[in-house]
Amino acid sequence: MRLALEEITRKEGRNTWLYNTSLELAPGAVTVLLGATQAGKTSLMRIMAGLDRPSSGRVLVDDKDVTGMPVRQRNVAMVYQQFINYPSMTVAQNIASPLRLRGERNTQERVRQLAQRLHIDMFLDRLPEELSGGQQQRVALARALAKNAPLMLLDEPLVNLDYKLREELREELGQVFASGDSTIVYATTEPTEALLLGGYTAVVDKGKVLQYGPALDVFQHPQTLKVARAYSDPPMNFFTAPRVSGGVQLPRSGLLPLTMDDSLGAPGKVTVGLRAVSLRLQRREGDISLDGRVLLGEISGSDTFLHLRTEIGDLVAQLPGVHNLEIGGQLPLYFSPAACFVFDDAGDLILAPRTGA
Repeated sequence: MRLALEEITRKEGRNTWLYNTSLELAPGAVTVLLGATQAGKTSLMRIMAGLDRPSSGRVLVDDKDVTGMPVRQRNVAMVYQQFINYPSMTVAQNIASPLRLRGERNTQERVRQLAQRLHIDMFLDRLPEELSGGQQQRVALARALAKNAPLMLLDEPLVNLDYKLREELREELGQVFASGDSTIVYATTEPTEALLLGGYTAVVDKGKVLQYGPALDVFQHPQTLKVARAYSDPPMNFFTAPRVSGGVQLPRSGLLPLTMDDSLGAPGKVTVGLRAVSLRLQRREGDISLDGRVLLGEISGSDTFLHLRTEIGDLVAQLPGVHNLEIGGQLPLYFSPAACFVFDDAGDLILAPRTGA
């Protein structure tokens, strides 16, 4: 299925939810809509589904204009933040409901296969109220998959689950989506989720699609500062510095050597971005060193998030392992110039790190 939005806008009274948005989804793949709350993700999905009509623009499905066609006339499956199941039906009956609506016979085997894929086959005879929140969401997902719709929309389906269940379902969903041939649209606020699901990512901000492409390409080459901020968890570290011959001038550490295309950007100050994982405590050949003062250390799972004050500003370093460092203590911090992003004064990317730096 080929779904395309052409110059879509969505307005309600004085509020504008979507600004002149064009987006053509990769058919048969997963597209993640990544953006903060109220960025416009749900507005985009509702227009894709036919729940809302755009204020202007067109919605095309396989080159056919379906703008304004109501959702009941479209073959679309949707899963919401709040899992919705039929309370008086068993799990098996919930999953089978779209199959029966299509008039399919011998649905038991299909129901059993879907339930096994989502690890709820042992609950088929139970009612939804007898299940945990995570199990109920799996039922809603299985029912949506049973519909076998060419377009499947998932609006932050894991947001109301606890951390452990989210991690569990994230990994499973990637495998489930890969085994089907539907075009999947998945909305999330979490960059990690977008990377785990793979496929394609559309970064959405304040009613605009800022960038769309293969997930890893967008992550490694954010076209603007806004995209870099949205597609980084923990948030990317940024600092401004003068652009000079051969790189960027740091306040006390001297030259940060960077090879930039002279035709890109203007002379003056640039913004340098460093992901938290690019900062480390051990020096490697060619590294730049910074003196840091420890402000805070947060242990999360197998990583430590270290907050430091340095000559270029406050930074966060994501360090593997558990580190107990004295608050207020001084220590050196290192990073490779090859790990730097550079943006010009308009916020456009002029240099991206080498892959693997």
